[in-house]
Amino acid sequence: MTTPRTLVLGGARSGKSAHAEGLLTGDGPVDYLATARRDPADTEWSARIADHVARRPAHWRTVEVPARADLPARLRAARPDDPPLLVDDLATWLTGVLDDVGWTRGPEAAEARVDLAAAVAACPARLVLVSAEVGLGVIPSTRAGRIFRDELGALNAAVAAHCAEVLLLVAGIPLRLRG
Repeated sequence: MTTPRTLVLGGARSGKSAHAEGLLTGDGPVDYLATARRDPADTEWSARIADHVARRPAHWRTVEVPARADLPARLRAARPDDPPLLVDDLATWLTGVLDDVGWTRGPEAAEARVDLAAAVAACPARLVLVSAEVGLGVIPSTRAGRIFRDELGALNAAVAAHCAEVLLLVAGIPLRLRG
């Protein structure tokens, strides 16, 4: 039997995280894999993180996986009988990867993408992943914006290839793309 994997895509404030959480709400414990890097000086970002934490059931466990290797390693370490894993989100993880490699189109970002997609494919636990969909808008006017958009599009496609279910949230409405 194939392990259920779901990718939930959406734009900013589309409800993708809340929808992904709702997919697992009745399943008991969940390991929430948070990819955000904390910056104590950024109070707005800290408030967003706090809002996400407050929305989750108290019995869910938060595991912070902000470094490039943390997320693939955690997915590879999962066991079939582990609680479901919810990754929120791939765009934030990719931002950290690009920060680490200097926002270049070098091989490091592609290697990170391939490594993460392979870890998703190998993960034996129930897995729900959240990611931004940024490829539907205008072409960014900055080099960094174009690199991010292109890398995230490639990452989403690589991960979606290993997911039986892919959803796109538009204005809070889930559209089933696969599954």
